[in-house]
Amino acid sequence: MALPYARVALLILLVFNPLVASGQVPERMVGTVASIVLDKATVQVKGQDGALVTLNLTSDTILQHIAPGEKNLKNAETIQISDIAIGDKVLVSSDPATASARRLVVMSAIAITKRDESDQAAWTTHGISGIVAAKAADDLTLRLRTLQGETQAHVSVSSATGFRKYAADSVRFGDAKPSSLADVQVGDQLRARGTKSEDGLKVTAELVVFGTFVTKAGTITAIDPEHKSVAIKELNTNVAFNVKLSADSQLKQMQLKQMPNFAAMAGGGMPSGGPPNGPPMMGGRPPDIAQMVERMPTVALDALKVGDTIVMSSTKGVVDHEYTAIVLLDNAEMLIRLATPQRASGPQSGGNQGPAGGGLGNLELPGIMQ
Repeated sequence: MALPYARVALLILLVFNPLVASGQVPERMVGTVASIVLDKATVQVKGQDGALVTLNLTSDTILQHIAPGEKNLKNAETIQISDIAIGDKVLVSSDPATASARRLVVMSAIAITKRDESDQAAWTTHGISGIVAAKAADDLTLRLRTLQGETQAHVSVSSATGFRKYAADSVRFGDAKPSSLADVQVGDQLRARGTKSEDGLKVTAELVVFGTFVTKAGTITAIDPEHKSVAIKELNTNVAFNVKLSADSQLKQMQLKQMPNFAAMAGGGMPSGGPPNGPPMMGGRPPDIAQMVERMPTVALDALKVGDTIVMSSTKGVVDHEYTAIVLLDNAEMLIRLATPQRASGPQSGGNQGPAGGGLGNLELPGIMQ
């Protein structure tokens, strides 16, 4: 009997993966195509737990393709094994006794990338992000940190606005859970998308994503490539903490040659018209820190070195001094120096948790990133 496949696309994007021993073929799994052998008609799939499973494709195997966002198989297209590519996401139904796939539902990696790029562009063009500074009826006031200092923005919400909240230890934008305006608290980091004003400082929100995040800065004392973790000594407090890097963590690196003169701005502001050789103006105003970080290049773990200064964002974990990075920014000295003059007057100076934890003044590294 065929298995029900309603909400197939949603299952592919959510965590759904039985715990199986490496190489054992489960009845159902979600994973990523790791290799394909056409002449043997086999596909190797890497499950979300990292286990590799080799599947035999037979003449009875149903191969189908769906587009990102599809909720069922009504619009699925029949494909051939040659249409499957390494990196594609797959939902597998198989016969464990023979290691044969009954059905492979494929979501193209290229299509997912295009969808994600389109979503990212929509959030940049029609969105705004910041720290909730005030909450009144249907209006949320956000605090934004830009290259010219702190400013405010407003998010207008209604009964039609959707709300999603990050859970503890969650690092994936897509895993935020349904929530409501009542759950939004002052101090939360928030990102809203909808109809944006010309000056970029007000959004009538269609969707709001928010959460309580920790921003910490420190010096790398050890790197464990095998376990993908980094040991950090926190600035100011010298307290040691550990940062785990998941497949969804983003490692960014600040390259000073691409950045404006932070020291000059801290001492005397920025010339009108925007920073020379710096980030472009957004809607007539300089980009905020979140926009800057999103534009910074992504690097691999081996780009980090003991002694580097980092800033890290994470949800507040369930174990003290243990964090899973949403964003880990390397070479972050100048960004920290930009925040330091604000520490004495910052509303959340000091402290070891919350958006400005670790003595970072008004610096909040973005936690809500796609």
